[in-house]
Amino acid sequence: MNLRRAFATAGRVLHQLRHDPRSIALMLVAPSLLVGLFAWLFSDQEGVFDRVGGAILALFPFIVMFLLTSITTLRERRSGTLERLMSTPLGKVDFILGYALAFGLMAVLQAVITVAFAVYVCGLTVDGPLWQLGLVAVVDALLGTALGLLASAFARTEFQAVQFMPLLVFPQIILGGLFMPRDQMPDVLYAISDWLPLSHAIDAIQAVAAGDEGSDVAGPVLIVAAFAVAFLVLAPLTLRRRTP
Repeated sequence: MNLRRAFATAGRVLHQLRHDPRSIALMLVAPSLLVGLFAWLFSDQEGVFDRVGGAILALFPFIVMFLLTSITTLRERRSGTLERLMSTPLGKVDFILGYALAFGLMAVLQAVITVAFAVYVCGLTVDGPLWQLGLVAVVDALLGTALGLLASAFARTEFQAVQFMPLLVFPQIILGGLFMPRDQMPDVLYAISDWLPLSHAIDAIQAVAAGDEGSDVAGPVLIVAAFAVAFLVLAPLTLRRRTP
């Protein structure tokens, strides 16, 4: 691993994003708009948005970063850019780390914007510190980034990358606690949900919103962070230089 090369890769990715306003809008604006849509949908039902708003706040950044990261990485490989980069001293770990740094920075901006919009515009009630809510949102978005980098290695086209959502994303949405509290699920489904990182991201955000402290917040955050690190470690091992 060479940090200088990783930072150079991150700079190149950020430069490309600067000239791609649609991707920037997707990362920084779309999650807030979707949160706002849910707030509007439940505006006439008192307390409903406060109950589901935390889960929604964990859901959309994760999905957006997963899609954008997987498609962008796959585009690099299909265009031959990755193969050219791999002919230089740049290693796979440097490439993955550079992407993680670039999209990690965007995840921080996304988290600040989305949390601020949810709380100050949509009126989401949060009893815990806002910085904790922002931290969970950042870790959650990084999880989506890491999973997207890993998933891109197994897709050949952008459409195939999107097709991974029913396998990797939808089960986490269904079992994450958005539609039903996890402790009310059948035992088997509850056990499965414990192995899905988005479940712990939702648990962490709901704990912050409820004003919980200590391990109720730190435990789920550490689990999500561990999953993100594991995906980043696996991503270079599965990264291919080009798509056949």
